[in-house]
Order: sequence, then C-alpha cells, then structure tokens
Amino acid sequence: MPEALAYLPSMWPAYIAYIIAVASPGPAVFAIIGTSISQGRRAGVITALGISGGSLTWASAAALGLAALLRNYAIALEIMKVLGGLYLIYLAWKAYRSARVPNSQVAILNGGTSHTATQLWLRGYMIHVTNPKAIFAWLAIISLGLPENAPASAILMIIAVCIASGLMIFTGYAVLFSTPRALRGYRAARPWIEGTMAVFYTAAGLKLLTSRI
Repeated sequence: MPEALAYLPSMWPAYIAYIIAVASPGPAVFAIIGTSISQGRRAGVITALGISGGSLTWASAAALGLAALLRNYAIALEIMKVLGGLYLIYLAWKAYRSARVPNSQVAILNGGTSHTATQLWLRGYMIHVTNPKAIFAWLAIISLGLPENAPASAILMIIAVCIASGLMIFTGYAVLFSTPRALRGYRAARPWIEGTMAVFYTAAGLKLLTSRI
C-alpha cells in the first residue's frame, strides 16, 4: 500500500466523481433518509452501513474482473437486473401502504415497531447489491483514478478511500435527518413523504427493469 501513496494526486478525479455520485439523491440516499426520520439515527446509520457493504461488494467484484464475466453471461446480468428492479418496486409497495395508514395508527420511534439491526443492514445491503449497474460504475471510478503502470495496491487505495468517503456521507444523512426537527416534520408530512418515496422507488425500479446494461 505505501507505494500507492505516490499515485494519490492522480486519484482525485475518481474520489470527486464518487463523492458526487453517492451524495446525489438515489435509492440509497432515500432509504437512509426515510429510515432515519421514521426510526431514528441508529437505524439510519445501520442502513448506511448496509449500503456501504453493498458498495464494497461491487467494488471488490470490479477489482477482481467479474464485470467481464457478467458481460459474457448476459442471462446472469439480466436476472440480477430483474431482481433489483423487483426489490425496488417491493420497497415502493411498502412505502405506499405506509402512506395510506393514518398517523393515529402508525407507531414511530418511541413505542413503535422497529426493525432489528440485521434487518436494517440487509435492507441497505440489498438496495445496493441488487443493482448490477454498480459494478460498471465502479469500473469507471477505478479507471478514472488509476494511473498508468500503477501497482495493484492503488486499486485498493481507490476503493478504500471511496468507501470511507461514502460511509461518512451516508452517516451524515442519517444524523441530519434524525434530528428532533426532522422527526416533527416527518410526523406532520408522513403520508406525503412515504408517497414520494413510493413514486421514487417505483420509477427507479422500472428504470432498472427497462434499461440496457
């Protein structure tokens, strides 16, 4: 790893591109925000850890060259894409059902039903790992930041810094949207928030199902 430090200045374009990508609104960010404002900071952070775990899975796959394997086996890629799209639509259905429940019947945060840490982590992980497009995004990130003739450790450095940066951003969202003000706002506008999430997840799921990779 020390020899990779010499290439650090050349890797900044990759880091900047990754930070912009993870900070932009998407299924992962929506999941963290929705979980944080409805179940609290701890739940949001655990969801963020799951999403980061999914990102690390695809980063490792890209580094190992599995993208080329997926390209050669189109059926495997299509199956993963369908599963990912269906999972997002499933999340949309859950958000839609929640939006239709009156506030008086919804238990949130104190005294309410909550998910276990494992369930929260897996939900975050599945949101990211069921999107096969992520492996090609990682290929682009690694290629952008990898100088010519760089050692293999440079790839590890790119992945490590990107994952750490992404985790800080995701955790920041969890902290920001779990404040008392955010929780009060959620209680007041819960049906609209859940409805918006349902629309967003549906659009993201349909886009994944109909897109070409």
